[in-house]
Amino acid sequence: MLPLLQSLNRFLWNGPMLFLLMGTHIFFTFRLGFVQKKVFRGIRYSFTPETDASKDFSAFSALSTTLAATLGTGNIVGISTAIALGGPGAVFWCWLTGILGMATSYAECYLSVLFRQKDKEGNYFGGPMYVLEHGLGSRILGIFYALCTVLASFGVGCITQSNAITETAYHLWHLSPSLVSVVVAILIGMVLIGGTIMIQKVCQGLVPCVSIFYIGSCIFLLIKNYNYISAAFTWIFTNAFSTQSFVGGISGGGLMLATRYGIARGLFTNEAGIGSAGIAAATSSNKNPLRQALVSMTATFWDTVVMCLITALVILTHLLRYPDSATNSSITGLTTIAFSVLPYGEILLGLSLIAFALATLIGWSYFGKSAVSYLFPKNSRKIYESVYLVMIFLGGIASLRYVWEMADLLNAFMVIPNLIALFCLKDKIQKP
Repeated sequence: MLPLLQSLNRFLWNGPMLFLLMGTHIFFTFRLGFVQKKVFRGIRYSFTPETDASKDFSAFSALSTTLAATLGTGNIVGISTAIALGGPGAVFWCWLTGILGMATSYAECYLSVLFRQKDKEGNYFGGPMYVLEHGLGSRILGIFYALCTVLASFGVGCITQSNAITETAYHLWHLSPSLVSVVVAILIGMVLIGGTIMIQKVCQGLVPCVSIFYIGSCIFLLIKNYNYISAAFTWIFTNAFSTQSFVGGISGGGLMLATRYGIARGLFTNEAGIGSAGIAAATSSNKNPLRQALVSMTATFWDTVVMCLITALVILTHLLRYPDSATNSSITGLTTIAFSVLPYGEILLGLSLIAFALATLIGWSYFGKSAVSYLFPKNSRKIYESVYLVMIFLGGIASLRYVWEMADLLNAFMVIPNLIALFCLKDKIQKP
């Protein structure tokens, strides 16, 4: 099965999915009148909710849940992989997916709020599965999307994150993966018991704190290497269109590799086009779909335009200052090498990875629960939560060769029905 999955993913993600997603980003960028210009309005709306909006289900809580699911190892390890395999130019293409992806994120969140539903308690819920059923009139596509979301929550949202935590804990402190897995499952279980309100409150507290902690560490490193920041930007932009890539720094391969790995890592980390952000956006008590869509699209801005760029600058300024350090690094270890110059830098980076992974576990648990609620009666949530906790434990001690391949395939399956809904319902999306 593994060679088959690898071959299928290589075909999908080395061409069709990249062109499909980037084409969608470009299409909605022009159709929505360069909605990216409104990103700072969206940031302002994040902190100034509508006067009648619920504090428990505010725009900021929905944004925090989205960021919890998207901010993670992809921002730290993923950008390291992109630079190692595609060269510094990959950063430009990764950054571009974030800028253009905001338009797609706006579109999918707008539709999710427009076609959301309300339960007996007056709380909103929704997502692409409800857009497909109530907007497009296709219950079958809604079921297909929801099923893929549930499976993806177990894969990329659960097992991979749990494994990242146990590997980091073992590397730093030689802690038993089984013990760490049990502790993580207990912590996540305590959050899940509190329901949607608890998930959003934890995300509201955890995401800003860990982001400030990580960004603060990165800024300190950039201050140390400030003489190389302008050279790093020059390296990024000249290499993005160069036929010679990062030959001396691990891999190399020119323009095609820079484009491929930059776009692939950007799309993977910000999830624009997958539709998961719409699930969180639909819970907001904001009445105006346009307002919430502007808020939700800022998740792509923070995730890729800010976090990935800062990580990339830390890596590149370090490589410019210490050119020989790349030869002693693994493909995913460029970030670790850059942090090694800080006192306890490896521990700081490890704590950031663990905290981001915990946030992703919480965020994706909500996406999975929402999909299960669409597929099955309400009491099935408890069964899902129990299975989710078991998968956390298994992920911490298991091999991930099959999991990553399945996760990539499921992401592709989520993209297709979501984009069908976007293009078929494009006339219902209002320009800001």
